[in-house]
Amino acid sequence: MMNKESFIKEFMNEIWNKKKVDSIAKYVHKEYTIHLDEADPWEGKTLTHSEFKKRLNFSFNSFPDMNFEITSVIPEEHHVAITWILTGTNLGFIGLYPPTKKTINTKGTTIYHFKNNLINGHTQVFNRVTVMKQLGFI
Repeated sequence: MMNKESFIKEFMNEIWNKKKVDSIAKYVHKEYTIHLDEADPWEGKTLTHSEFKKRLNFSFNSFPDMNFEITSVIPEEHHVAITWILTGTNLGFIGLYPPTKKTINTKGTTIYHFKNNLINGHTQVFNRVTVMKQLGFI
């Protein structure tokens, strides 16, 4: 039986923190559904590996040094819930907004869904208004 806590920590570190996008298939199911993540352009969609990579690169282009610190992990049979602190510096465009060179520090919760021992989606609670305020957009 897989250790989902270790798996999700490794996924967050390798994919999100170290930006090893070529390792996606090791962690992510070929169909990844974003069940609920308000203000995420991909919300409600099911992504292939190449679309998941595009989503990652969109984030990495805006915040090349983005880093997730996992503050708690709650594993369950078909899900793993994590709380996290996201930090990063805005060095690339966010949509039509030019880079601000300002840093962000925000918190959120993500519930990752599993199928066949791979992550096949997430549900996320994350207040993007905090980020927009920290960047000076509102």
